[in-house]
Parts: sequence; structure tokens; C-alpha cells
Amino acid sequence: MTGIPSSSGLADGPALVYLHSSIITEKEHILPSRIQKEVSRFHAAVKTVSKELEQIGDDSTTSKDILETHRMMLGDPEFIRAVDAMIEQEAVCAPWAVKTTIETMTKPLESSKDAVFRERAMDFEDVSLQIIRVLEGQPQHGLSHLDHDVILVGDKLLPSELFSIDKTHVLGIALDGGGPTSHIAILTRSLRIPTVLALGSFSSKVHNGDEVIVDGNYGEVFVRPELGAKRTVKERNERMQEEQHQLDMLSRLPTVTTDGHTMKILANIEMVGEVPMVKQVGSDGIGLYRSEYLILEGGEKISEDTQFENYKSVIQAMAPNPVTIRTFDIGGDKVVPGLGIDEQNPILGWRAVRFCLARKDIFSVQLRALLRASVYGKLRIMFPMISGVKELDDVLAVLDQAKRELDEQGIPYDHQVRVGTMIEVPSAALCADLLAGRVDFFSIGTNDLIQYTLAVDRGNEKIAYLYQPLHPAVLRSIKMIIDKGHFAGIPVGMCGEMAGNGFLSPLLCGLGLDEFSMDPQSVLAVRRNLRMVSYAECGELADAVLQLDESEAIKTYMKDWMERHERKNE
Repeated sequence: MTGIPSSSGLADGPALVYLHSSIITEKEHILPSRIQKEVSRFHAAVKTVSKELEQIGDDSTTSKDILETHRMMLGDPEFIRAVDAMIEQEAVCAPWAVKTTIETMTKPLESSKDAVFRERAMDFEDVSLQIIRVLEGQPQHGLSHLDHDVILVGDKLLPSELFSIDKTHVLGIALDGGGPTSHIAILTRSLRIPTVLALGSFSSKVHNGDEVIVDGNYGEVFVRPELGAKRTVKERNERMQEEQHQLDMLSRLPTVTTDGHTMKILANIEMVGEVPMVKQVGSDGIGLYRSEYLILEGGEKISEDTQFENYKSVIQAMAPNPVTIRTFDIGGDKVVPGLGIDEQNPILGWRAVRFCLARKDIFSVQLRALLRASVYGKLRIMFPMISGVKELDDVLAVLDQAKRELDEQGIPYDHQVRVGTMIEVPSAALCADLLAGRVDFFSIGTNDLIQYTLAVDRGNEKIAYLYQPLHPAVLRSIKMIIDKGHFAGIPVGMCGEMAGNGFLSPLLCGLGLDEFSMDPQSVLAVRRNLRMVSYAECGELADAVLQLDESEAIKTYMKDWMERHERKNE
């Protein structure tokens, strides 16, 4: 069966099938005299789970990040208040109040078009199940006493369950659900456990002890494989390892074209635990740190100090390379429970800097934390969803106020910290010359720029065919943004999905892009493609493509161009 390759590698061993049975929590009404006791019981359970998380002896940075995320969820004041209120106002038992509250909080996450937000709902579920387990006196997860090597096969796997396992006995993992941005995916990559996710009903086809092969490179799993299948998997993975070895050699080389033009290849991340991977592939820095996942996991009351420590750790780990941290980009398809963002048309609604300017209590705290962290390395602050000069000026005014507060308190920060804006709204692209005089850099967010330019909801399957990165209007917008940025003397980068597409790299280079920022796993392939062409050739490609009037014609022209250059480099 084929799923989503989550963590590379090949594993072969006996299956251990682990399926979840739903915890049945019944709605039990309690006497008024018992209400305060039930509230206290809930608070005690939260403390117990928090202490259990603290006692998990996993020293990896990624594990610590995820454990801290769960502790933040446990201590979320909104969650605590909501459970307390339900117990007190409806006179119901604590397990039912926890279950109902979490379901309410995760509903907007589960319906989000952003995969990361959908998958974070599982973390809330994990936390709630642990609280309910303690409240109902149930034992810890059944995997904690694993004492032999297995391929773990299941319907899903919660982070707390993976923490509880002796991971030296887990050869590979194959799950019916999950996605590439889930905490399980991030953990298994960090632990180097070959993993395939989103396998549908695979677990129902496997019995304990069955031989299972997990191919985390190609996203395939085999149960009770025949000798021919085992040989095929082994041979293709040997070829892939050789190709990967060739790519790994590029991690120590700069991104420079054959005629000497240098570009920067940076990485996109959403948590501190991804920094080792960023450094492993030789990234020139972090071009997009999605800070909104902090507010998703810690709630709107996430403290300045908590944010400061998070930003500081990323900046220090990457020094002297730059770290670009995007201010909270919530709303749209990233709905955070409890912030009142519930609109009929959220993609065009109260999101990103629009939300931050309306909630300066949240925004100012983040800016202070960012400025405080700026002295520990090379920070760049980036604002999303800027639509024009007035909006940018308003945002910069809040930043200036944060600087004045720190000056008055004698708190150090980098007074030369670089500030930039994403260009992802057509109005910003058209006004790029006006915006360029106010910032130090641009970063093109192609995901939104494409959908807004073409009036295509990228999450709508009915019109997905209209979402065309190579549409002439998109390419002309990109060229215009780059030219206006360069005319003002500022560098222009790109942090949308187009930047990590190796097929598009020479074209973007020819359009004049200075920096590419992408998923860490794409860095080496993009670097390879740019190192085998000349800047002059890329410019000629861009000039030719800009004369074409239809995306399919552009795609065909580029395919022929790439094939010619690949043959030339053989």
C-alpha cells in the first residue's frame, strides 16, 4: 500500500498492531454540593499529567519542544476556565467537561484548510485523553512495556504514546492516518524511525507477528512480502541512497551558478526542533519561522518570556546565519480557538496584521519578545498580509513603540534589526515601489499571491485546476515585485511553495530572485538545479517565458528547456 512518506529509511520486521478504542465518557450530572470537589479533581488531574510530562526523559530538542507544547496546552487559561465553567454551570462530571470543551476548541482546527492546524487538533486530543485517563483511574498507554523489536502498525499514534515507548525497539511505523506536518511525523524524522502515514485501512490487513516492510523513502508498506518484492525494495533504496549521498555533498557547497552568480537557500520551519535538519542540509539560514503555532499551542495569553526564550533558542542555534520570524499569521485557514475569528469568508477577513493591529495587546508582546531576542544573533522580523502603505506604517508604529518601551526599561535589543514584509496581496505587489522604501527586504508569499491574483480558493477541489503557479499574471507579478525591490536597493526572497519546486528554480533565478526559502527537505535538490545552470541562461529562460500567454505553453517550454540542460550536464 502507498501512503505519505514521513521519515526516510527502510525497516523490516514483525508487526505489532496497536489500535485505539474510544474512551467512553458518559455525561454524569452531579449534586451542587459536589461541584467544587469536582473542579478540584480536574485541577489535580491537570497537575498529575503535567508532572508525568516533566518526568519523560527524552533529551532531543524536538521532543522537548513537543512536550513543552503539551504542557502549554495543559496550562491554557482559556481551557481551564472553560472546563471549570462547564462543571459549575451545568453540574456535570469533570471527564465530560474536559471531553466537551476539547471538542469545542478543536472543531475550528479540524475544519481548517491548513494541514498543520488540522493536525494540531490531535495534540489537544492527546492532552484531553491523558486528563480523562487520570480522572477515571486508567493505566498509562499499553505500549510502555515494549520489550522486543517491532514494526508498529496502527490507526494513529499520539505523541504521548510515542514518548512512552522504548524507541530502540521500534524499527518502523505504519499508520492509517496522520500527515507530514503532524507532531508524530516531526518526531519520527527526529528519531530517524522509517515511517509511512495516511495508509487508509492498512492496519486492518495486518496481524501481530506478520512480516512488514516500511519504505519511508517511497511511502510504501508491504505485509507478508514475497521474495521479489523484498528484492525490488532493497535495490531501489540502494539507488536512492546513492542519489542522496550525491545530494548530501551539496550541503557543504554554496548556491552559485556556473557563471558565478550566488543566491541564498534558506529553510521554512514551525518549531525549534527542526533546526538540526536545517543545519544538516547546509541551509543559509531560516527564511520563514511560522510563529503563529506558538499562539495556537499556548493560547492568546502566551507570555512575553515564553516567546522570548523560543525565539532566542532559534536565533542562537542558527547564528551567524539569519533567522526570519514572521509575526502571527492567524485567521484565514489558521483559526485559533477562543480568539473570536469565525467568519463567512475568512481568507479575505480578519487575519494576519489585520488581527494584530486590532489586538495590539497580543501583537506588542510578540514584538517586545522578538526585539529582546534580536541581540542573540541575526534576526529579521517579517510582517504578513500587508496590503498597502497605511497598513505597513501602522505596523511599524507598533514596532517603534515596543522599541521605546525597551529603551525606557534599559532592555537591550539590536537597534539595526532588519524589518521586511511579505508580498502576497495583489495591492502590495502593485505598490511594491512604495513599500520598498520603508523596509529592508521583501519575501514573496506565492501561496496567497496566486490565489488572490487568480481569484482561486486553493482549498477548493472544484477549482483546483485553476490554481496555476505558471499563470502569466503570477509570473509577471513576481517579476514586477523583484524589479521594484531591486530598484529600491533591497533583496527579494520567496517563501511560498514555488520556492521549493526544483523545476521552477532556474526560472525564478532568471526573474532575479535573491533568496529561496523552503521545506528543509527541498534545499539540496534546489541547490543542485541552480548549480548546474548559468545565470545568463536563466535570464534568457525568464525573458522567453514572459512572452508566452498561457500556463500550459509555459510548462511545456520549461520542460523542454530543463531536459536539454540535464542532457548537457550528464
